[in-house]
Amino acid sequence: MLQHSHPDSTVLFLYRNRPCVVIGRNQNPWLEVNLASLRRGLPLPSRSLAEQIDLVRRRSGGGTVFHDLGNINWSVICPPALFDRNRHALMVTRALRYLGVADVRVNERHDIVVDSYDSSSGPVTHKVSGSAYKLTRLRSLHHGTCLLSSPNLRRISGLLRSPAEGFIKARGVESVRSPIRNVGVEVEDFVDAVTKEFRDMYGAVKEVVVDADEARATDGVVKGLRELEVSSRS
Repeated sequence: MLQHSHPDSTVLFLYRNRPCVVIGRNQNPWLEVNLASLRRGLPLPSRSLAEQIDLVRRRSGGGTVFHDLGNINWSVICPPALFDRNRHALMVTRALRYLGVADVRVNERHDIVVDSYDSSSGPVTHKVSGSAYKLTRLRSLHHGTCLLSSPNLRRISGLLRSPAEGFIKARGVESVRSPIRNVGVEVEDFVDAVTKEFRDMYGAVKEVVVDADEARATDGVVKGLRELEVSSRS
């Protein structure tokens, strides 16, 4: 969509992934990820089985994040003239406020955070959405996560902390770790609220549901999948 959508169009793409760790374009997986924990996967009710966690490198920058079905990902593809690192994060923030998430804001790092107060420790800020972007000559992509109801919050820190940290020095961008939490809203409600805010910003919206099997038959997607398969064997 970034490469082939009309240069004057603005596209909102909302999607979810099965459990995976996604590293940025310029990140070192040995520094960012506990690969042993990744291989063990997520425990299922049957102790003899575990759910697979994929390791994926995206083409945009930014830090390492965890995806599962309790996390929704938002992407906006637009002309470069409309690109602003806060513009679409604020769109998501307005949607969350509409859904009753109080004290949500965009911070100085362009992350979406929720402020709260703990009686024992005082003011507390939790990150609920991080984002990254990719710019081309004709198009701009800004995409991010939003933790709605992930059941894996307690496991994320262990997955995203490498035991090699402190022993390896390498080029690349290191993640900035922050306390996280779920916002506690339903997927369908989030999709409707973000779509409403997007429509308010850009006018009429043509809604399209992307079928996974149909997407896998698209030439550009097939090429990308082949690249991922090659890199996974390297």
